[in-house]
Amino acid sequence: MKTTVSTKGQVVIPAEIREEDEIKPGQEFEIERLDRGEYRLKRAEKERNAGLVQLLLSCPVKDWFHPMDRTETTADLKAPAFK
Repeated sequence: MKTTVSTKGQVVIPAEIREEDEIKPGQEFEIERLDRGEYRLKRAEKERNAGLVQLLLSCPVKDWFHPMDRTETTADLKAPAFK
């Protein structure tokens, strides 16, 4: 497959490949120069649990999730009193 570099230096990944590999807008890639004219493009791996806090904060049930202070550890947490 062929693609072209735009005037902004952007390279388009052909739709067939994007669909096959489920590549979505905004996904990040790493590019490595192997040699003159040879490059490797690799999908960047997400950090484990990336975006989890934002997901929890966006929950429609309000005030059930509170991020911990950076100085706290899970050992500092107290179990909630259930009635």
